Amino acid sequence: MKVIVMNCGSSSIKYQLFDMEREQVLARGSVEKIGLHGSFLINRRNDGDEVKLEGEVYDHQQGIEYILGVLVSEKHGSLKSFDEIGAVGHRVVHGGEKFKESVLITGEVLDQIREVIDLAPLHNPPNLKGIEAMQEMLPDVPQVAVFDTAFHQTIPPHAYTYAIPYTLYKKYGIRRYGFHGTSHRYVSKQACEYLGCHFEGMKVITCHLGNGASMAAIRDGKSIDTSMGLTPVEGLIMGTRTGDLDLGVLTYIVQKEELTLNAANTLINKFSGMLGISGVSSDMRDIEQAAAEGNERAQLALEAYAYRIKKYIGAYSAALGGVNVLVFTGGIGENDVNVRANSCDGLEFLGIRIDPEKNREIKGGKKGLISAEDSAVKVVVMPTNEELVIAQDTMEIVGRMKNKTVGS
Repeated sequence: MKVIVMNCGSSSIKYQLFDMEREQVLARGSVEKIGLHGSFLINRRNDGDEVKLEGEVYDHQQGIEYILGVLVSEKHGSLKSFDEIGAVGHRVVHGGEKFKESVLITGEVLDQIREVIDLAPLHNPPNLKGIEAMQEMLPDVPQVAVFDTAFHQTIPPHAYTYAIPYTLYKKYGIRRYGFHGTSHRYVSKQACEYLGCHFEGMKVITCHLGNGASMAAIRDGKSIDTSMGLTPVEGLIMGTRTGDLDLGVLTYIVQKEELTLNAANTLINKFSGMLGISGVSSDMRDIEQAAAEGNERAQLALEAYAYRIKKYIGAYSAALGGVNVLVFTGGIGENDVNVRANSCDGLEFLGIRIDPEKNREIKGGKKGLISAEDSAVKVVVMPTNEELVIAQDTMEIVGRMKNKTVGS
C-alpha cells in the first residue's frame, strides 16, 4: 500500500509518500509560503531526484493539487497514477478529550475536530484545511487522523488536573493534554526493541528536545505524565517559549509593560525561552558558539536548559517509582552531546551514568546506547520518525476497515 502523510501548517504543507510494504519513503517535500509572495514546492525522490517549483500558491487546496501533480508527473513523480494511493494520514495537533487514538476520518470526526479548535487555534484549522483539500482531490481514498495529544490520554486525572476551579475544567476542557505524543510513543517503543526488552513492564522517560521540547513518563507503554500542558508553552525551556513560569510573573509583566493579551501571548511564545535568556538566538548551535566565546548570558541559558531537563528526569523517576530507560530524541536530543551530558550530570544516585566516549560518537541521526557499563539505567539516543508512525497507524486502520467490509 502507498500512503501519503500530510502535515499542514498555516502557510506550509509537509508531506511524505510511503511504500508500506517496505516502510520506505519514496518521496518527501513541502509547499512553503502558502498565500504569501514567493511560494514554492520542493520534492525529493528517494533516488536523489530533486525539483523546486516556484509559483503562487493561494491556499491549501492549490498546494495539495501541486503536490499530487508532482507525485504523478512523468519526470519527477513516484506514482503512475492516483490509483496507487491507498490512504492518506494526517497529523492533527489537538484531539481534546474526544480522541484517545488515531481514527478513520468521517464527517462526524471532522465536526469533533472543529469543536476543539479553541484548544489549538493556530494548528487545528490548517490541519482541517489539509484534510478537506485532500478529500476534494481524492474523494474515494480513505483518510486517517493521527493526533499529537492521543498518546497522553492515558495520563490519570491527578496528573492532568490543574488547581483551578473545577467548573472551568468542565466548562472549557482546561487540563494537561501534552503534545509530541506520536514521537514519545515511537521512540519509547523503539528504544525498548533496540535494547531487547519488553515494552510492557518498562519504566521509560523520553526527552523530545527540539525548538519545541517536551518530556514524558511512560509505564507499561502508556504515558502517565508529560511536561507540556493545555498548550505547548508549559514544561521545558524551549527555543522561544518560556516553559514553566510563575503565573504571577506574567501578570506582573502585563501590568508593568501594559501589554494586551495578544502581546503577552507573543511574549511567552516567540520572544522567551533560550532566545529570551541568551539574547543571541533560539538555535542551540548559535548559543553554544556564543558561550564558547565567553558570552555569559548564553552560558546561563545552556545551564538553565539542562537544569530544567534534569529536574523533570528526577520528577518523572519519582512518578514512575524508578526508571529503566532514558531516551533522547529530537534535533537537539539526537545531536547535542553537551546537552545530553549536562542533563544527566549528577544523576548517578538514580542509576544514570553516561559514557563520555559513547556519547560523543552518537549524533547525526544515529541511534545508540550512551550509558556506561555500570549504569543501572539504560540511556539511549533514538531518532524519531513521526511520519512513519502516522503511516503505520493509517495502514492499520484502513486495513481493519477493509477486512470489516469483506467480512460483512
